[in-house]
Amino acid sequence: MSEENAASSTAAASRFPQIRRIEASAIPRWLRAAWRDFCQSSPASLFYGAAYAACGWLMHAVFSHAYALFAGLTTGFLLLGPFLTLGVSDLSRRIERGEQPPHLGPTLAAWRPNLANVGLFAAVLAVVLLVWARASIVVFALFFTGGLPTFADVVRTVLTFEQADFAIAYFGVGGFFAIFVFMISVIAMPLMLDRKTDAITAAIASLFACGRNPLPMLLWAACIALLGAIGFATLFLGLIVTIPLVGHATWHAYRDLVVEEDAPSTTAS
Repeated sequence: MSEENAASSTAAASRFPQIRRIEASAIPRWLRAAWRDFCQSSPASLFYGAAYAACGWLMHAVFSHAYALFAGLTTGFLLLGPFLTLGVSDLSRRIERGEQPPHLGPTLAAWRPNLANVGLFAAVLAVVLLVWARASIVVFALFFTGGLPTFADVVRTVLTFEQADFAIAYFGVGGFFAIFVFMISVIAMPLMLDRKTDAITAAIASLFACGRNPLPMLLWAACIALLGAIGFATLFLGLIVTIPLVGHATWHAYRDLVVEEDAPSTTAS
């Protein structure tokens, strides 16, 4: 590659993306497009979904004796979602480019062209997960002074409102971590995948997208939480479908929110 082309490539990767304003009605469109992509790439998408479900079953097998830690790791699993669904977003990118059906193999290494930045972002998500797992144990310890509870104890406590303050504290602290991750990652991974953007620019662009579209982004976050809850409520089986759907929809959200590089700047208004 010549010096001129290299400089052009670096400038393109560093350019801050223009963010569109969108309506909440875009969310059903993302989900419909995600379902189409899922059907067109079902073997590959199901592979990713099955891998996520298998991770859930493995965590349950290893940490079932320590439910406080298991709960933190399981719910924290969603915090790694932006990184874990990168391959699924790459499937949608390949479908958009006309690859029918998209092949699984190349998507398994979708992070390699932008390894340093994707790795940095994944490390940040991993740190957030570890902090949340620790915070989860602390909340359990504060409200269950007689010893850490079993799954049945937690379900009974929540359903009978025996310790409503526990549910408020646990979901309040967990919600803080989830909102933070969502705000810095809503379009970060697709940006790093598509434009080789650096991790800091991708995170700031995600924050800007949330700030410019607060209601649609809030509803999108709630939708992701609902799809995750369906997966957990079905003992991780539902993750086989719901996690790939989130990954595919994330790509279409990125396409709606970010103005194409060769588009007129007026489209961002």
